[in-house]
Amino acid sequence: MPDLLTRAEYAALAEGLTLPTQAFIDGTFCPALSGRTFETTNPATGASLTHIAACDGSDVDVAVAAARAAFEDGRWRLLSPGERKHTLLRFADLLEQNARELSVMECIDSGKPVAECETVDILESIHTIRWHAELIDKVYDSTAPVGSDALTLVVREPIGVVGLVLPWNFPLLMLAWKIGPSLAAGCSIVVKPAAETTLTALRVAELAHEAGIPAGVFNVVPGSGREVGEPIGRHMDVDMVSFTGSTATGRRFLAYAGESNLKRIVLECGGKNPAVVMNDAEDLDAVAQHVVNGAFWNMGENCSASSRLIVHADVKYALLERIAHHLQDWKLGDPLDPENRLGSMVSRAHFDKVRSFLEHAASEQMNVITGGGTQNDIFVEATIVDDVTPDNLLFREEIFGPVLAVTTFETIEEAIALANDSIYGLAASAYTGSLKSAVRLAREIRAGVVTVNCFGEGDVTTPFGGYKQSGFGGRDKSQWAHDQYTEIKTIWIDVSN
Repeated sequence: MPDLLTRAEYAALAEGLTLPTQAFIDGTFCPALSGRTFETTNPATGASLTHIAACDGSDVDVAVAAARAAFEDGRWRLLSPGERKHTLLRFADLLEQNARELSVMECIDSGKPVAECETVDILESIHTIRWHAELIDKVYDSTAPVGSDALTLVVREPIGVVGLVLPWNFPLLMLAWKIGPSLAAGCSIVVKPAAETTLTALRVAELAHEAGIPAGVFNVVPGSGREVGEPIGRHMDVDMVSFTGSTATGRRFLAYAGESNLKRIVLECGGKNPAVVMNDAEDLDAVAQHVVNGAFWNMGENCSASSRLIVHADVKYALLERIAHHLQDWKLGDPLDPENRLGSMVSRAHFDKVRSFLEHAASEQMNVITGGGTQNDIFVEATIVDDVTPDNLLFREEIFGPVLAVTTFETIEEAIALANDSIYGLAASAYTGSLKSAVRLAREIRAGVVTVNCFGEGDVTTPFGGYKQSGFGGRDKSQWAHDQYTEIKTIWIDVSN
């Protein structure tokens, strides 16, 4: 774990950064073909950071052509598994050597607290790359029991050119979740970072090239969803798209695939995740810490955030008292100050969206027991709203901000019904001292990840993705992530006399 610096030291590092400004295509930085740029700002201060190449469909065509050429001539996919593994391990080493630079860059580009960037995001990103690298020569193909007249092989082959479309809430970590298994499989990739958070993806691509990943294998095309994301989704020479973001945008990628070449689509989309607390939970203080972390980590800008607290009436007030106590440790302010655990919203547009939910709570005279305010038109206070009914916007809609809705129940059947009363099914948490209740909640709540007596998403070894409108087509993380970047081929060899 790195030793954290002071606010002044982080600010000095931020001032001295050399920020990438151009697309990274075929092993080199290049401007957009149109010559256009867009401004990226520090959301916490509003200060301009730099201007970045504003790419469009013509740049996507160039990047896809480079990725296709690299894939077809085999400069990456035809390397032995051991060679690809060692290159990715060198890549992870370079990420580690540049970890502090990447953490500060992530902080000023996204508004995330620098301590979180240093101690969570970059460390997990490096670990993810190493884990998938080590898996390369440990995934075996199969044979089938077809008798003595034939030899049958069932083998995996890289799917081809992959579009990776990233969200803005975890720019480094979501990049690692996708490039780890796709590069391990031997694919060539075209990355579209979120327009709000482009910087670290460009720097990571440069480090990948320095590590020895061949030109054309790792391309980054910055720009808007309409100008870059849609052309990737519709491109006839892109074989697969992995997208993390809103459910509404995920629907568009399914349409793009249907209207083009039926490319494979893997979606990790929204969530409205319940934390169910039974009246037999053994340590309410520990539960409170998990609920606070689940609701307010990354300012609630997290698809797996515990945004609905579904709590038994017998323990609600005792739990809320402990939650309020632990929230005192979550200071709000300058993301470059390592003492702060709550930074800014990622953009003014997103701030306005989150604020609209606070205004809804105020206009409906809802029971706001903590927070409810904003600062400097970009910071949102950690907010808890009690007595939220299932028909309310705060119960139903993904806010993607630091707002926790509290709903009470009396029976486990009611708790399960409330937990499942959502179009989403990404993650859930259950807190109970009963093994039977734990198993029942974990089995009956329809979510891709259910944690018991803790909040989290598992680790790199466990798959991550959702049910219902939270996901489609595959999973991030774990060995299962490799499946979506490969095709399965049957080879039947006649060996009869």
